[in-house]
Amino acid sequence: MHDNNGAGTRKAARGFTLVELMTVVAVVALLATLATSSYSNYTRRANRTEGRAALLAIQVAQEKYFLQNNQYVQNIAGVIATPPAGLGIPLSAAGLTANGNYTISFQVNTPTQYRLAATAGGSQANDSTCPVFTVDDQGNRTPADSTGCWR
Repeated sequence: MHDNNGAGTRKAARGFTLVELMTVVAVVALLATLATSSYSNYTRRANRTEGRAALLAIQVAQEKYFLQNNQYVQNIAGVIATPPAGLGIPLSAAGLTANGNYTISFQVNTPTQYRLAATAGGSQANDSTCPVFTVDDQGNRTPADSTGCWR
């Protein structure tokens, strides 16, 4: 068979060239890398809620306890114990939060003062932006609100 030019017709090749295929693979790999990184950052920020919530729950319970007993609870055992002997906050005996992402500890523990710390651990240990949260009896919190850690 001949076309108008007199040249033989050939069936057009179908499929992708190796260069096209490699380009698509490279683009997909780049998008997967960006998505994985974004997701990891998102889960770290979401898990910070666990540490913040534990500290704030203890802070509120400490103030209630102080009003009734004229002193603050001074150790994790007191934080875990049910009222009226303690605060009734659900932590492990080692001070771990429910999902194990933070360990709660006392930095200052006198009858009239406390300073609590929530230290990232477990899957949250890679959170280099906000590795430790603290709150004290005066309501002071670290890191500073400008870091975004308390939001």
